[in-house]
Amino acid sequence: MAVACPADRRRRPILTKALTAMITAVFLLASLATPAHAAPKPTIKQLKKELAALGKQSDKLITEYYNGRIAHQKAEKAEKAAQDKLAAAQEVYDRESAELRLMAVAQYTNGGPPSPATMLSANEDPSALMSRLALSNHLVDQQSARLAGFAKVRDDRKQAEGEAAARAKELGDQVADLGKRKDKAEQLIKKIKDKIDKLYQAPGVRRSDGTWVPQLPGGSDNITPRMRLVKTLVKERFAVPNGIGCYRAIQDGGEHPLGRACDFMLSRGGSMPTAAEVARGNEIAAWAIKNSKRLGIMYIIYRQRIWHARTGAWRTMSDRGGTTANHYDHPHISVY
Repeated sequence: MAVACPADRRRRPILTKALTAMITAVFLLASLATPAHAAPKPTIKQLKKELAALGKQSDKLITEYYNGRIAHQKAEKAEKAAQDKLAAAQEVYDRESAELRLMAVAQYTNGGPPSPATMLSANEDPSALMSRLALSNHLVDQQSARLAGFAKVRDDRKQAEGEAAARAKELGDQVADLGKRKDKAEQLIKKIKDKIDKLYQAPGVRRSDGTWVPQLPGGSDNITPRMRLVKTLVKERFAVPNGIGCYRAIQDGGEHPLGRACDFMLSRGGSMPTAAEVARGNEIAAWAIKNSKRLGIMYIIYRQRIWHARTGAWRTMSDRGGTTANHYDHPHISVY
C-alpha cells in the first residue's frame, strides 16, 4: 500500500477547495442559464378582482364624462344666445349705417345745413330769420343725436361680437375636453371587455398540438358549444346589428352544416358595407385572432382573405364572384 508523502497531504486541501469552487461555479452558471418560468396566468378570482377595480374606475370616468356633457350643453346654449345677440346687434348696426349714409348723401347734395351767415337778408323780417335759424339748429342737433346713437350701436355690436367669440372658444374647449373624456372612458371599457373575455375558456378537450376534439352541435341554433361561446362573445362585444348566420343545412364542404361556423353580417342584401362597418369587421377579425388559441378558433375569412390558426397569417383567396361570396360584407369565423 502506497503511503502519501507529506507534500501530497499538504496539496489535498488546496485541491479540494479548488474542486469545490469549480462545482459551485458550474451550479451557478447552470442556474443562470435556466430560463425563467413564465408568469402564471391570472385565475378567475384574480380576473374578477381586477374587473371590480376597473368597474370603479369606469364609474368615475363615466361620471366625469356625464359632467362634461352637461358643461358642453351649457356652453352650447351660451354660444347660441351670444350668436343671437350678435345677429340682433348686426341688424341694428346695418340699419343705422344705412341711415347715416342717406344723411351724408343728402347733406352733400344740399350743400350741408344752412349757416346763420347765409341766412341773413337785408329785407327779411327778423322773426322769420329766427325761425329759420331754429330749424337749422334743430337739424344739427338731430344729426348729432343720430351720430351719438350710431356710436352706441357700433359699440354694442363690437361687445356682442367679442362675447360671441368668447362663447365660441368656450364651446370649442368643451368639445375638445369632452372628446378626451370620451376616449378615456372608451379605452377603459375596452380593457374591461378584454378582462371579461379572459374569464371564458372554450369548452371541450384540447389536444397537445393545440387543436381541439370536435364537438356535436346542439340546441335550437344547431351549433357546437364552442361556436356558441364565440358567437355570444362577438355579439356582446361588437353588437353586429345586421344579423349573425350560423347553421346551414347545405353540404358545401365547410363548417356551417357542422355547426362550427358563423357569419357576422356588416350589411344587408349583399351591399357593400360602409367604412364604419368595414372597421367593425376588422375589429372582429383582430379580436378572433387574438383569442384564437383560448377559444378554439380554427380560421377566419374576411375581405377575400383567410387566416388559419396553423399558419397564423393571412393569405388571399380566389375570386368567388360576389360581395358576399368573397366575404366583403361579413367576417366568417370557424372553430375546431
